[in-house]
Amino acid sequence: MKINIITLGCSKNTVDSENIAGHLRKAGFDIFFDRKQNDCDIIIVNTCGFIGDAKEESINTLLEQVEIKQRGRKARKIIAVGCLIERYKKELKKEIPEIDAFFGVHEWDKLVASLISEYSGYFEKERTLSTPRHYAYLKISEGCNRACSYCAIPLIRGKHISRPIDELVAEAKEMVRSGVKEIIVIAQDTTYYGLDLYGKRRLGELLNRLAEESGAEWIRLHYTYPTSFPVDAIEAIRNHPNICNYIDIPLQHINSGILTSMQRGIDKKGTLDLLKKFREEIPNVSIRTTLIVGYPTETEADFEELKDFVREARFDRMGAFAYSPEEGTPAEKLGDPIPEEEKQRRLDELMAIQEQISLDKNEEKIGRTYKTIIDRKEGDLYIGRTEFDSPEVDDEVIINPTDIPLKKGEFYNVRITKAYENDLEGEIVL
Repeated sequence: MKINIITLGCSKNTVDSENIAGHLRKAGFDIFFDRKQNDCDIIIVNTCGFIGDAKEESINTLLEQVEIKQRGRKARKIIAVGCLIERYKKELKKEIPEIDAFFGVHEWDKLVASLISEYSGYFEKERTLSTPRHYAYLKISEGCNRACSYCAIPLIRGKHISRPIDELVAEAKEMVRSGVKEIIVIAQDTTYYGLDLYGKRRLGELLNRLAEESGAEWIRLHYTYPTSFPVDAIEAIRNHPNICNYIDIPLQHINSGILTSMQRGIDKKGTLDLLKKFREEIPNVSIRTTLIVGYPTETEADFEELKDFVREARFDRMGAFAYSPEEGTPAEKLGDPIPEEEKQRRLDELMAIQEQISLDKNEEKIGRTYKTIIDRKEGDLYIGRTEFDSPEVDDEVIINPTDIPLKKGEFYNVRITKAYENDLEGEIVL
């Protein structure tokens, strides 16, 4: 039987889907990820429930699969799983009764058991990668102990649970043995790692061991948190050439009043000091962040302050989204007073500023040569990335045709010849 696993949302969901796939493939199922052909017997949709747009996408995807099934296509069973189901299982069962089964994020074993009659064992130990062979995500913990006012993730995923260092290093080694060149370290909050398990933060130690023992050519750090950022993690990035000079750190805002309301545990000065520390201690560091516009207490003056911050901070990469109220979160009681049109205006203005900054920074790269990994080929062009860009969310390098065929997953030196807001062009340096 064929099973198609459709994954929505973040890379943490990707890892969950890969763990599900590992068990099902071991049991003899033919597994596909995000397959476009409607020829699978079972469809598993791993949903996202983070913000309004993500929830809408998840519901629309479920409805699309129901419609395909009702038209008499191959699918005999549709299974909805993941974050949206964890929060709204009862409502979704009522609203979309055509779905055959629902499982939340704490029910992966029940999902697998529903398809494998003799299933027993430890869920995390099986995994089939859905990413290109040369990169993979390493999820170092589950859940979150933060209390950000706007975020429902702790309500969905529960408390922070770190995985042991030895277990993570062993998994990373296995990834490299299977062909992975780039390991991307992820969690809901990577900087909290170890506090629950060892009584202190041990992200720096984990990064050191991954760099020294895994054999990975690139190690990349995602989903850090600004409050109590571990200094030893900065030292690890600086000291190991195979740890990318790259930090993903969602800051959400810069106004101290809004940061207090958001319960972020840091103010404007603390944020600026941390960014300064990154740039002073990690040569050529690339900083990626995410910001929220339209938070309930955000005034026009607060938004202007945020715009000034983006202009001055000059992030290498930046994303932003409009605030959406989430049930059960502390910010829900603040209401949603800013109209959607106003939120969109602010979002557009903020991203326009960042696009110009991104173009300026990319133009500075023209004439320079960078180690670049090849992700794929499109027609005659090869598409790659430098260490300053993460897959799927950041810029890419478009490499002009060459007489020498390039290999996906291999590294090459590329001289940058052109720059755009969100991409670079280059040529191979032999």
